Amino acid sequence: MAVLLAALSLGPVPAAHAQGGGSIAQLPDFSELVERVGPAVVNIRTLERGRTASGGGLDPSVEEFFRRFGIPLPGGRGDQRRTPRSDSDDEPQQRGVGSGFVLSADGYIMTNAHVVDGADEVLVTLTDKREFKARIIGADKRTDVALVKIEATGLPFVKIGDSNKVKVGEWVMAIGSPFGLDNSVTAGIVSAKARDTGDYVPFIQTDVAINPGNSGGPLINLRGEVVGINSQIYSRSGGFMGISFAIPMEEAMRVSDQLRTNGRVIRGRIGVQIAPVTKDVAEAIGLGKPAGALVQSVESGQPAEKAGVEAGDIIVKVDGKPVEKSGDLPRIIGNLKPGSKTSLQVFRRGSTRDLTVSIGELEAEQPTRKAQQSQPGAAPPAKSALGLTVADLSDAQKKELRVRGGVRVEAVDGAAARAGLREGDVILSLDNTDISDSKQFATVAARVEKARTVSVLVRRGDAVNYLVIRPVR
Repeated sequence: MAVLLAALSLGPVPAAHAQGGGSIAQLPDFSELVERVGPAVVNIRTLERGRTASGGGLDPSVEEFFRRFGIPLPGGRGDQRRTPRSDSDDEPQQRGVGSGFVLSADGYIMTNAHVVDGADEVLVTLTDKREFKARIIGADKRTDVALVKIEATGLPFVKIGDSNKVKVGEWVMAIGSPFGLDNSVTAGIVSAKARDTGDYVPFIQTDVAINPGNSGGPLINLRGEVVGINSQIYSRSGGFMGISFAIPMEEAMRVSDQLRTNGRVIRGRIGVQIAPVTKDVAEAIGLGKPAGALVQSVESGQPAEKAGVEAGDIIVKVDGKPVEKSGDLPRIIGNLKPGSKTSLQVFRRGSTRDLTVSIGELEAEQPTRKAQQSQPGAAPPAKSALGLTVADLSDAQKKELRVRGGVRVEAVDGAAARAGLREGDVILSLDNTDISDSKQFATVAARVEKARTVSVLVRRGDAVNYLVIRPVR
């Protein structure tokens, strides 16, 4: 589960010297920090009406933890069998427990989207034991950020830090309500930055102990600034194993600002499916270093297609800013305003070109289509010098796949098979040369030097990828 941490504005925390004479090490003393930050951290309980019993009396925060990570409930209750309804089923039943922190004195509170998801009522308890019914302003599942509001004034609130300045190895602290235990404090260090576990969040990884009920609480630095919202853990057992993930506050604040203004998050999109660029592919196609986002498919009628983006392109820059890895592209495009125009620099067949794209608005994912099988009337398969047997695509197949050329793999063995090529794949380019039909493919394959690696742009299903065929050494 995740822990979210909020911090009040305070000065640097003094270091404590190791006891025993010499100053062997300097470790932080979190006590003053806790006294100042603690009042801005809240406990969040969610209620659900008409809920049937499912956990055999487990603490709701524990049930929420198991549900969140798909872990069977203890005691053989993984099927969560329902008990008969009673007259009291219409009364609100406790659904889960989480944490949150106050953003402003007038009662805006940040937490995780999964903490309030599906709740009929949200109750916020302050450290002074005052309890308020909260209104959900908005929640964004893609980043797991939610904003709720209580009717109160003069509340203690946190100071927001710059998550971009977080350093690996620095001390951080979390405050939350693990297992419903209010204002529990844990501490550790930042283990890594920019961990890609989702399209829109480059997580901060820490070794701060996070447990059920910590979700939505703040992660704070030694200056008392909130730098993240603890949101997830890595676990094989359901318990804390030393790896937890926090949402950077830069992204969280961007989301909360939109939730406060619009009640939802509006993101840009251009209509492409992407994949990472590996070192082998980058070298084989002449890109140099593994950077950018490989376009596996382009949605019909969407902004990328209208701008001239093609499957197999590698998007290396957006508005002049480098795309260092594929995970950067959804975040960069998502932060652009729908309807605006921006420039894309793509690497295609050994050279770069600039395109202008109008940003669309993010919508539901499009279903993928299955790979087409060869149709009657296609040219008979032809064996290539690379050991690939290929056949021409019919006009109907080209129309269905939205391609101008290419050949279908009928059989594969040797180095091509080791490279990952399969029967049914459609080869769009070979050695940085677009392939129109099987005759051209045979010509290009015949001139390829057997002693060097060859890049192949392959369409499989509704996506494309580069594969690298290596000679036998």
